Amino acid sequence: MSDFGRKDLHEQLGDKLKPESQKTATEKIGDAATGAYDRAAAAVVPDSEKSTTQHASDKLRGGKDDTSDASKGIAQSLADGVSGAAQSVADGVKSLTGGK
Repeated sequence: MSDFGRKDLHEQLGDKLKPESQKTATEKIGDAATGAYDRAAAAVVPDSEKSTTQHASDKLRGGKDDTSDASKGIAQSLADGVSGAAQSVADGVKSLTGGK
């Protein structure tokens, strides 16, 4: 179980296990937005106010976030997601039109 508005461990794993190449533009934007919100909530909500499972999930994910996203803000995370989604759409159009 996760805290209100937060991704549970199952959702986080599902997001990570599905290859980016198989995600729709909407999924990529959604992952970026909810991931950015989840990281922000993990940072501002005191551990004492988190459920046991949410606290454990934040700790498991924490090391990765500290090293790879330390300087990345919420706006940048969203921008990255939108950029990736736009590239996917462009690639899809290109493949449908024969690369023209």
